[in-house]
Amino acid sequence: MRSLILVGGVIVGMLLIAAFPVSGADEDIAQQYAPIWYFEAEESCYPVDISYGIENSQLYLFSDDGSQLIEAQPTAESIALYTTDDYFLDNVKGTIDDKNIIADYTSQQSSLGYTVYAHVVHQGATTIVQYWVYYVFNDGPLNIHEGDWEMIQIVLTNDEPTHAMVSQHHSGQQAPWEQTDHEDNHIKVYVARGTHANYLRSYSGVLGVANDVVGSNGEILEPDEYSLVMLTNQSWLSYGGRWGAYGSIEDEVRGRVGPVGPQFRGDAVMWNDPLQWGESLPALDNNILMIEWILYHFLTIYISLTALGVLILAGVLYRRHKKHGLGPRILSLLYIDGVNASSIGNILCIVALIIAFLGITQQWYGVAMEMDIPGYDSYSLTDVLLIDGMHGLQLNMLDNQGTIVQMGNVALPFALLIGIGLVFFVLGTIGVAKSNKLGRKYLYRGIRLFVLILLIIIAIMSAGMFVDTSMIPEGDSVPLVDLFQALSAEPFGGSYTMSVEVPDGQQASVFFNWGIRQGGLLILLAGMIMIIAGIMEIITMKQFFTPKKPQPVKSPKNKKQKKGKRTLNDDIIEQREE
Repeated sequence: MRSLILVGGVIVGMLLIAAFPVSGADEDIAQQYAPIWYFEAEESCYPVDISYGIENSQLYLFSDDGSQLIEAQPTAESIALYTTDDYFLDNVKGTIDDKNIIADYTSQQSSLGYTVYAHVVHQGATTIVQYWVYYVFNDGPLNIHEGDWEMIQIVLTNDEPTHAMVSQHHSGQQAPWEQTDHEDNHIKVYVARGTHANYLRSYSGVLGVANDVVGSNGEILEPDEYSLVMLTNQSWLSYGGRWGAYGSIEDEVRGRVGPVGPQFRGDAVMWNDPLQWGESLPALDNNILMIEWILYHFLTIYISLTALGVLILAGVLYRRHKKHGLGPRILSLLYIDGVNASSIGNILCIVALIIAFLGITQQWYGVAMEMDIPGYDSYSLTDVLLIDGMHGLQLNMLDNQGTIVQMGNVALPFALLIGIGLVFFVLGTIGVAKSNKLGRKYLYRGIRLFVLILLIIIAIMSAGMFVDTSMIPEGDSVPLVDLFQALSAEPFGGSYTMSVEVPDGQQASVFFNWGIRQGGLLILLAGMIMIIAGIMEIITMKQFFTPKKPQPVKSPKNKKQKKGKRTLNDDIIEQREE
């Protein structure tokens, strides 16, 4: 059925090409609105002519019985004969498990240059200008595959730009023209490192469906620095297969197969009805942009606030030093003298700190998934849901075709935040003279560590309350709701089994199990130990050292009053002197 749809898309596309051949006006429009592409500093693949990908690939036919070689040396003309999606181009320079394809491209990049493909569609008073780009490799955090097609489009109404739409993974984003960054008619597009998703701001990507790294600190492609090729009468457009190795059903489920070409992406809607595709995309939100800006610059902001905190703490410690001294051991948690409650409390605090530092670098909470596809070996994919100190929160899920996609991400360096907080906590124990005061610091810090994991558990418990069948897109699996409800019912740990349909139409069993991971357990343990240490210090009521006596401060006002006051003795002395 899917193949028939794709063939139908090809026929429609060919009829459109025949009915609307390329014109000089279309080329002028494409040049007039050609984008400016901004890449992140560590990007390794750039828009390139498709001939490089074809010349370095072999054409295969995929089937359940194995892959069959069709052409050892395909050409742009020969692949046009294969219009269904069971064909694929396998790059012979490497695989998805190595970086050899990227290495080969990089070695030839200077001679290959840059190529962007343009497609102009007229719909009454509306003109849509599409810009398609081909990359030889997609090196994302989850979906790694050979070949990559991405697209942006500009919508013109009465020859004036009104909207821009950009592709991002399985979806995209739209925005009014005035909300975009642009120089004259040239929109600025910010390309994510490795995944090549297109964004409308250089600080986007940290919040959304993927942990994309975006920036304007790398290569910049101006319109006059790349070749603009019109996508009209290009024979290879009718090729319906994959622009990268296929491998297996398992690879497709894991997003490790090459994409289809421009005429077939998004079930051919992006090509045949670009306006419908663009209007279905979520709109750019200024509130989300503000959050993204904060997250993108979070490290700089936090370092600045930390520096301010250091200055404030230094002032507090200086006043403490001037008032009663800091004691012989400076850090009050180092007062360990024999076997007594206070010493044991301080030892427990030091142990808790070590455990806490270990915990914040590990995974805190996670949901693991294992899929069993009939006729294939079962495989595991951990981190379907992952919360940890190094990467923040990541959520991956199965879509309605049984393919694993990234659903959400909040990239916050929790480990850095908690780690610096623990350092400030240690510095805050400098010069504390009494154990009960030190114990309260231990107690509050232990509660904060404990509450950190407790909040995660509460969030997991609440998940089932906010997910119901009305939130699941039409065609998606309702058992997904049951999964969230099972997760909410047993937040500390549990399991669930559901059935999904994988891309070849088979029913696969998916097994989920979840719970607090090693890092979360270590943080809980550290919090409990710290609370015990605090209680021991509070009940001990020990004086660690004898504070020095504060120096009396003379008041200038008293001096002045004393100087102006005369006594009877002063008058007698003056008379004798006379």
